[in-house]
Amino acid sequence: MRPFMFAIKPSYYANLKIKHKVFSIISLVMGICFLGTYLSLQYVYSIYDEQLYSKSSQLLNLSSSGIENELKKLDRISYNIVTDLRVQELLLSLNEFTPEFEKYKIRSYVTDRLVQYAGNEKYIYSIEVTDVLSGEAVAGQASRSSTAKKQMILNESAKGEGGTRWIVPDAEDSYLIAAREIRSYNGTNFDLDRLGTLTVRIYFDRIAENVLEGTELKNGDLQVTSNNYVIYPISKGPEKLTPIPVETYMDRQDYAIKPYNGQQYFISQVRSEYLGWTYLSLTPFDKIFTKIILMKNILFVSFVVILLLLMAVAIKFARTMTKPIEELIGRMRQVQKGDFSLAGMENSDWTSIQMDEVGQLRRTFRMMIQQINELITENYSKQITIKETQFKALQAQINPHFLYNTLESINWLAKSNGQPQISKMVESLGFLLRSSISLKETLITVGEELDIVMNYITIQRFRFEERLVFELDVAEDTRSLLLPKMTLQPLVENSIHYALESMLEPCHIRIWTKREPGVLILVVEDNGPGMEASLLEQVRRGAAPTRGSGIGLSNIEERIVLAFGEGYGVSIESEIEKGTRISITIPDEMRERHV
Repeated sequence: MRPFMFAIKPSYYANLKIKHKVFSIISLVMGICFLGTYLSLQYVYSIYDEQLYSKSSQLLNLSSSGIENELKKLDRISYNIVTDLRVQELLLSLNEFTPEFEKYKIRSYVTDRLVQYAGNEKYIYSIEVTDVLSGEAVAGQASRSSTAKKQMILNESAKGEGGTRWIVPDAEDSYLIAAREIRSYNGTNFDLDRLGTLTVRIYFDRIAENVLEGTELKNGDLQVTSNNYVIYPISKGPEKLTPIPVETYMDRQDYAIKPYNGQQYFISQVRSEYLGWTYLSLTPFDKIFTKIILMKNILFVSFVVILLLLMAVAIKFARTMTKPIEELIGRMRQVQKGDFSLAGMENSDWTSIQMDEVGQLRRTFRMMIQQINELITENYSKQITIKETQFKALQAQINPHFLYNTLESINWLAKSNGQPQISKMVESLGFLLRSSISLKETLITVGEELDIVMNYITIQRFRFEERLVFELDVAEDTRSLLLPKMTLQPLVENSIHYALESMLEPCHIRIWTKREPGVLILVVEDNGPGMEASLLEQVRRGAAPTRGSGIGLSNIEERIVLAFGEGYGVSIESEIEKGTRISITIPDEMRERHV
């Protein structure tokens, strides 16, 4: 190996193109690997294993479906019994005051009905009905269950609330039991009172043997379990059969190779959807896989040896490729952290004499960093200009509707009132015009914004008089904080248009503040008619048509986000007949007025 490695001069393969280096390594690896037969045989073995599992799984699925179809038929029989009108009438006639002879006759009649259901069913061992007086009517072989077992059956059937509860065989009772309560529904009376309990004992082993007859799953090749308890094959002695602990080790697979009774088995499983039981098929492993496993082991050892040799060669080649790339990755990580300086890229390490793609990539990366530094400086001032332009464009969206309403109010007052009122309105209107038209400041203080609001309220009070009740509850130390111009006034205007104008009684409009860590929340609320949920959703999306100033919530939201970032903005709450509340979130700190 050493003479082979030194025969290749470092300067030769160091200047090879990367695709040539990768091609050389892959060719060497693939050439040696394909000399052996491990991969091809492994593929053949996997196909064989899959075919074996597929066949076993198909047979198991058919068998489990056949067994459960028979159980469903028996379940339907139990349903027919509990809904039999004659059985219902007989059980309803039983009570503690019934004479003993009448009780005996009634139970005999119930037995006759049960015989009619059990007579032609070869899988039913017995059918028992236990009435509310603990009396029994039995068709078939009478059970010799203990009092505790009978009570357990009664308790289990009660859990089903009229549905079938399946009780697996145990050491005392080797039959599968289908138990369900008989509930009253006779006539128009659907009170569903308990009339008794139906217990059907079933030859489960006969069902399994008849279904498996003629298949490859012979006795001992199928195991049916429920909650780690073996249902089939049924234990013939006093000791219980140990279930195959396959569910713990299969890791959600449907097959595994596990020891059982001192022998290795190929085990496939199916979980039934009807009862939740697990059906396992067992195929002796040693008869099928012994020679195959031996060959697999030999090929595996050979493949490992060859792989180790290939790794030694690949590592030698990889070093010449990965070292410069790792250096470049390290420099890229510095750039990722925000370091766009050219420090360390002017020395000889970064002017490598290599002429392959890695060397060209390093040179291109250096040029890219240099251009990025230039673009950052150039674009920084452009972004500032763009944001200021966006502010002014959004702020310029003022609807003259408010001016028209104000002029109408002034005209009305001129005809019906004295000059002091007209003078006051004109002064307020002039203040609003100067504030809305001026574009010198995109951000103003909360106090300045409240002055705009108060002048607007002054005008509207002349118009609506006692119908407008305005309340301002803002802490003095918050008036110096900054927010975008025309933020609160459009919200007050919306309250007047959508709340006050649609009400006959006085409308209460309130502006108040609350503080949370790092933020100030300005709240504008009214007691107007509110909004339906669908309209509220449109308003939140900015899809609802606007009236009033024309500065919608989306406009205010955009200007706040541009000024302070994504953590701030507008939220709205509204309910029918409970009013509307709009919250403005801004930073609780002083900032410069320019953006």
